[in-house]
Amino acid sequence: MRTTNRLNKLHVLAVLLALFAGVLHPAIAQEQPSGGSDSAELAKKLSNPVASLISVPFQFNYDEGFGPKDAYKLTLNIQPVIPITLNEEWNLIVRTIVPVVYQDSLADGIDSKFGLGDTVQSFFFSPKAATPGGWIWGVGPVFLWPTGTSDILGSRKWGLGPTGLILKQEKGWTYGILANHIWSYAGDSDRSEVNATFLQPFLAYTWPTATTVTFNTESTYDWSSSQWTVPLNLSVSQLVRFGKQPVQFAIGPRYYAESPDGGPEWGARFVVTFLLPK
Repeated sequence: MRTTNRLNKLHVLAVLLALFAGVLHPAIAQEQPSGGSDSAELAKKLSNPVASLISVPFQFNYDEGFGPKDAYKLTLNIQPVIPITLNEEWNLIVRTIVPVVYQDSLADGIDSKFGLGDTVQSFFFSPKAATPGGWIWGVGPVFLWPTGTSDILGSRKWGLGPTGLILKQEKGWTYGILANHIWSYAGDSDRSEVNATFLQPFLAYTWPTATTVTFNTESTYDWSSSQWTVPLNLSVSQLVRFGKQPVQFAIGPRYYAESPDGGPEWGARFVVTFLLPK
């Protein structure tokens, strides 16, 4: 029964995704002649995590299947991306993720929680020019800030480690991988140490109408518990303009191919991204 309910919900999300792609895409396509190529270029840049583009995504996530009550979790990730010009050859891209979380009651006797989760902040040093083969890359440090407002929502640990990405863009396609590893080095001694690897391979295609379809995973391996969490994300996005202000909307389902006992099983995502091209 639990599996059937999950499949039914995923079917509903797939239908909504198809409606979003099928209805919004031709409507926007009719508006593109006045600036379609510019919008498509901006949409393509949004698929590049180290593009020279100031963006502020508001990423709304719904996940379900936590604990014995199959509780849900709502997460709003506020994710500003700020490129800083270092010189004629290098940029520094600062990517910050601040989660605002509502965790439904996991079991009888455990209250629901609302507050901040831990902040993750990455600094990518990236060449302005791609390699001769067309590859774009960036490397740098990543930091974990213990901004969680409760034990359920945060690790109570300070952490750091390396991060990097490599990608290529050609003929509408964007593909690559972003990765990091975080070790905790200070914090509450009664809490488990943080020792986790994050892997995000991604594949996206952007049409001249500024519509993008993206598939990725946001997999985490917890070395302390030897446990994978592997959500598979599919989304369709559309860049539109309100006057001169470009905004991208995205929606899509998520299925957890692997998660810890009591972890999530499926979810959905809706994103609104405000762009401020440099």
